[in-house]
Amino acid sequence: MENAEVGLIGLAVMGANLARNISNNGFKTVVYNRTTEKMTQYIEEFGNENLIGKESLEDFVQSIARPRKIIILVKAGDAVDAVINQLIPLVEKGDMIIDCGNTNYRDTIRRTNDLNEKGIHFIGCGVSGGEEGALNGPSIMPGGSPESWEEMKEMWKAIAADDFLGGPCTAHIGEGGAGHYVKMVHNGIEYAVMQMIAEAYDMLKKMYGQTPDEIAKVFKRFNEGRLNSFLFEIAVPVLLKKDGSAHIIDVILDKAGQKGTGKWTAIEALDRGIGLSSISESVFARVNSSYKEDRVHLARSFPKPELQSETTLEEFIQLLEQSLYAGMLSCYAQGFELIKLASTEEGWKVNLSEVSRIWQGGCIIRAEVLQFLTDTYKASGKESPKLLELKEIQKAINGSLPAWRDIICLSVQAGIPTPALTSGLQYIDASTTERLPANMIQGLRDYFGAHTYERTDKEGSFHTDWSE
Repeated sequence: MENAEVGLIGLAVMGANLARNISNNGFKTVVYNRTTEKMTQYIEEFGNENLIGKESLEDFVQSIARPRKIIILVKAGDAVDAVINQLIPLVEKGDMIIDCGNTNYRDTIRRTNDLNEKGIHFIGCGVSGGEEGALNGPSIMPGGSPESWEEMKEMWKAIAADDFLGGPCTAHIGEGGAGHYVKMVHNGIEYAVMQMIAEAYDMLKKMYGQTPDEIAKVFKRFNEGRLNSFLFEIAVPVLLKKDGSAHIIDVILDKAGQKGTGKWTAIEALDRGIGLSSISESVFARVNSSYKEDRVHLARSFPKPELQSETTLEEFIQLLEQSLYAGMLSCYAQGFELIKLASTEEGWKVNLSEVSRIWQGGCIIRAEVLQFLTDTYKASGKESPKLLELKEIQKAINGSLPAWRDIICLSVQAGIPTPALTSGLQYIDASTTERLPANMIQGLRDYFGAHTYERTDKEGSFHTDWSE
């Protein structure tokens, strides 16, 4: 094979499938893995005229045509730095190192600055879709310089999934850490939507005694309507799958793991001073789930009420569908506000309409609602407006608010925790309330700490001697 057009380091599931995707689309690809045996086995199984392997890093780098495009897919953190340090003596000015892992965007900014000094382009690129997406078409969120986008865009477009209108699910997100930042928020929204689906499952099971088969029918119905999405689609086989006569869902331990991106999103919201309640509560829900023994012990002392609801199952399902739709919109509103704020503060110029478009295919949170968001953003005529300011969004949420409030009331009366759905509603209420009780907080702060306060009728800062 003549010089490869792209190289890829790291042949775990994502890297192995992404390399196959790239080579299957006609791009000559060379791969390298720290463990030579793994690379050899991989090439024996999948190698062809467009896909070869190299045993040494030096041979790997030399086999790539300039400007070199080298994708890294190794564990985020120190492993990425270690690979970069090994590559630096081997690459040249103008070459590109592309990190397609779930990296913290602050590390991406640091690496970008370090490598820019050496004349090397560093690209932090979010990739969503799991192993299937990596092989058949993911959503790709590249950051980096405009020059690096121009060099990479044909390949990104060729290997990406299609949006609802047939366009490629990729776009230049922005410079620096923009790509990894948008992927981080994507994962945060993913946390929140999954938690809402879990809460819907829990209510149907505990309040109406629905079996996994019956809940699967409800979710299939949801997926055939405006809740159509990858997560509702896969919820059906998850509910239906059996191990012998038992549904697997009934024997899965109720402890949810996490890899950190949801937590990063919640921390970002706190650091930047923006409300992100549904995503944050979804992270806390996973944390609470990890204390299984404590929950089992305390459950004996805190019996749940027996709900005698006059709401029929069919009425409840209709209320639930409306609540989940509004809840999903709330999740996106929160996530997009965080992206918008970070983009402004970092100078990234992220296009939120494009973000909603490239999430339409390949990625885990792909859903029909994203076309609605894309169209609504475009119709606004503004570059990146606040989602809740858009008339179509207001209409959609207002139409679902009565049902949403009813669902939350029913869950509270039944003693069933619904942190994501509840906090999503609270986010909407707090964001749309003309006067909040923060004046009371400011009065208390001024009393005990002389922190001062502002007034509605005068300019400036004020302090009162409250003890007089």
